[in-house]
Amino acid sequence: MNFDKELNTSGMACPLPIIKTKKALSDMSTGQVLKVVATDVGSIKDMPAFAEQSGHTLLSTEQSPGLYVFYMKRK
Repeated sequence: MNFDKELNTSGMACPLPIIKTKKALSDMSTGQVLKVVATDVGSIKDMPAFAEQSGHTLLSTEQSPGLYVFYMKRK
């Protein structure tokens, strides 16, 4: 998937991946896509909840053992 910016939150525990994602999205323009790489298993539930609460669109989620990748479109 094409993306405009990548954020690596590997090794960070909740709530840091969400806080960093929120900050990264605030620095982007409407319609741009942020790729977030995380290792925190909690991000599987946190990212969709954050997208719903904030109005951003979670386009895709990819999982492999110990690694989670999210693509989020800024509202």
